[in-house]
Amino acid sequence: MLHEKAEIKNLKLPGPIGAGVVARETAMMTTGTKTAPIVVKQASGLMLEDVDGNVFLDFTSGMVAATGHSHPKVVEAITEQANRWLFINSPDFYSPLQAEVAEKLAALVPSLTGKKVFLCSSGTEANEAALKAAHWAAPTRKRVIAFLGAFHGRTMGANSMTASKAVQRARFTPNIADVHHVPYASCYRCPYKMTYPSCDVWCARIIEELYFKQLIPPDEVAAMFVEPIQGEGGYIVPPSEFIRIIRDMCARHGIAYVDDEVQAGMGKTGKMLAIEHHGAAGNFTSLAKALGSGVAVGAQIMDAGYDFGVQGAHSNTYGGNGIALAAAKATLEVMESERLVERAAEMGAYFIGKLQELQSVHDGIGDVRGKGLMLAVDFVTSRVTREHDTEMRDRVTSACYRHGLMVLPCGFSAIRFTPALVVDREQIDRAIDILDRSIREAKGA
Repeated sequence: MLHEKAEIKNLKLPGPIGAGVVARETAMMTTGTKTAPIVVKQASGLMLEDVDGNVFLDFTSGMVAATGHSHPKVVEAITEQANRWLFINSPDFYSPLQAEVAEKLAALVPSLTGKKVFLCSSGTEANEAALKAAHWAAPTRKRVIAFLGAFHGRTMGANSMTASKAVQRARFTPNIADVHHVPYASCYRCPYKMTYPSCDVWCARIIEELYFKQLIPPDEVAAMFVEPIQGEGGYIVPPSEFIRIIRDMCARHGIAYVDDEVQAGMGKTGKMLAIEHHGAAGNFTSLAKALGSGVAVGAQIMDAGYDFGVQGAHSNTYGGNGIALAAAKATLEVMESERLVERAAEMGAYFIGKLQELQSVHDGIGDVRGKGLMLAVDFVTSRVTREHDTEMRDRVTSACYRHGLMVLPCGFSAIRFTPALVVDREQIDRAIDILDRSIREAKGA
């Protein structure tokens, strides 16, 4: 078991052993999204040790390892399954385990018409399945609507709906045709320069009142992809009316509503699905990341009426492999037995209160936002203009690493906090202390 070191750290990263690994990876691997030169040796719970013996408090991996690093029950389930079978071409054959996991996943999503489940390996693949199923069900509808700030994946179909940062789309056009992007409900920096609630949620109503009349024929739209809380785009929490208005709009016009829960789902917001905060549900629900506690697994849970119904119209290779199924089943069981969704709500309320206390001390923090244990602080040059302070955010992030706290950026000037749902108050207090120290250091830089 790893234990956090009590002293204030000022680590040199990477260490001497880690530097060699960084050099080897850099020489051999394609350019991706590396954020810090932390070279992992082992991890347990919320603690991580690098190859040079430095120990970190990990407030990033809860995005995927919701039950914490190497939860004993998840590890046990994976080990037992590995001794039974790893792979049986699950898309072609059957297993009791696959049936059970599909039933459990379908039960997570409310429906009046029944659900069907497509198992896969990632959130991108889950969204691609929704894209294909929506087009399959309505072949004359060729258009799709997504939102500015969205992140739905990096394959060419999913990437056509992603609009978080220009670099994610640069040089990759054309993607699939006729994907329209409209502004998301980002109330802290309203794209329409309006104020909630006097705006009457214009960012939602404008779709029907202007876009459908002047640009996008609604009877040509197959699907609308919506994150209940934007993830990569900055942990933006929309007013619940925004989600409900759009959901009702989709229903009126026969448009499939795709609820992308890849980052926000699986309990981290204090609800199993983040859309539950808004009192709505989708025709499609995309799950991945935290579903396998670190094992690659995803799922698309769709209204039964969207099932392809024809063999070969859509399938894959690794969806429903033994390790993924065992990890997903164990994750769901641990979340239920340890009441991790309720814990996320409780610990999240404590955590956001502590972040708001920091906000009252540091005027560079313009906004504190999120739900449950999906939280962010947004750095600004001025609370009046709310201009992004990307440089300050990056200095704070680097200082957090040096002092033993792992965090990740999001949006243009925010730091996101996604600790595992097993986090305790002592660990939150420790993270707050390091964040406070890091902001003070960054101010003096």
